[in-house]
Amino acid sequence: MNFNELQNIISQGESETVEFKQSFNKAVIETIVAFSNHKGGKIIVGVKNDKTIIGTLITEETIQKWINEIKQNTEPSIIPDVFIVNINNNKVVVFSVKEFPVKPVSYRDKYFIRKQNSNHKLETTEIAELRFISLNYSFDSFRVNTSFEDLYGNTLAVFNEKIKNSGRYKTSGDFQKDFEKLGLIKENKLTRACELLFGNHHTNIHIGRFKSKTTIIDDIIIRSPLIEAVDEALNFIKKNIRLGFEFGGDNLQRTERWQFPIPAIRELLLNAIVHKDYTNPTDVIIKIFDNSIEITNPGRFIDGLTIEDIISDNYLPKHRNKLITEAFYLTGDIEKYGTGFSRIKEWFVQYPNLEFTIIELTNFIQTKILDNNVPLNVPLNVPLNKRQNNLIQDIRKNKNITQTELAQKYKVNRETIKRDLQYLQEKNIIKRVGSKKTGCWEIINNE
Repeated sequence: MNFNELQNIISQGESETVEFKQSFNKAVIETIVAFSNHKGGKIIVGVKNDKTIIGTLITEETIQKWINEIKQNTEPSIIPDVFIVNINNNKVVVFSVKEFPVKPVSYRDKYFIRKQNSNHKLETTEIAELRFISLNYSFDSFRVNTSFEDLYGNTLAVFNEKIKNSGRYKTSGDFQKDFEKLGLIKENKLTRACELLFGNHHTNIHIGRFKSKTTIIDDIIIRSPLIEAVDEALNFIKKNIRLGFEFGGDNLQRTERWQFPIPAIRELLLNAIVHKDYTNPTDVIIKIFDNSIEITNPGRFIDGLTIEDIISDNYLPKHRNKLITEAFYLTGDIEKYGTGFSRIKEWFVQYPNLEFTIIELTNFIQTKILDNNVPLNVPLNVPLNKRQNNLIQDIRKNKNITQTELAQKYKVNRETIKRDLQYLQEKNIIKRVGSKKTGCWEIINNE
């Protein structure tokens, strides 16, 4: 490394791959580990955070001592390239670190990774995940005791039809052979991915329609095989958001316009399922409000990926669940090139009233769409669900029917019936006349 190259690096300041240090200390080794676990980088000793070059006192023995200290305190042992550059009579030391092929690297049994311009200490789950990625493994590739006969035939048929339509995989006509080729079956054992995609599992998508932060109008728990769960979830979402119409063209043709762009919602839903941390038992949670929708899934951004990387499209795709990702790629539901968020931003161009945000919470990723044109607590003009429509007919037949009787009829708890009735009242479809004990129901409007 020469004088001009180093001057150029310093002038750009600290970054994801550059760190300044005034002197050699344990923080230098931590950064070497963080770079080794990410994209590599350069630690420049003898420079302040504000880019001021102060130099450092060194001898040949000093450099060898530092290298030995790095080697002895890292596991696997890291030996960085070292450059000494003179800048205005000041000696600056540059440690150049490459991304280590087998991760994670530790410093005294502590693990770090680089995020933006700082080091992030890894937790136990992140350490394991980084190891999986380094060895080209993923949690969904582990084998389970479920047998092929336990998989749902209807779901397999849906998958078969989708991959025929996508043209991304030519089937042999024998699912078991195809699944072995795709890695969904290993050594005659089904993988976790195969069970999640086509069988019975304990992973839920929990969706709620909220009137306020604490008032739930309707909700559903979806535990279907993932291949079918996406469409089930999307259908519920569509029932609970606005659908309007626009007129355009010479013949004033009417076209549908949803409150939120459905392709973007589908992409976000697929992202939540494909990138979910399935070692975490928490459900994928979707909350629908009058003016917003939130999708929250367990898992963090992997391998040092940041929100800024995603927003700027400055990243290579990383797949937490390789087999699940591959399955949804073969069906044509997703791409594998990291273009998902680019397409989402394009869909939002047609919706200037919407605000889209990504938030990284502790062990969770949340995406949120806010409709700035809709004030809070405005009732939606959406279809009622089947049970709510049936409740109206029950009240029409018996205006004195009780919540307990309705709960018994529909085999749900009283709180569910109470929410349904409250929702029907808020939409001015029914009202309560008289007291709670002696009053009755009255239908106002059910057009």
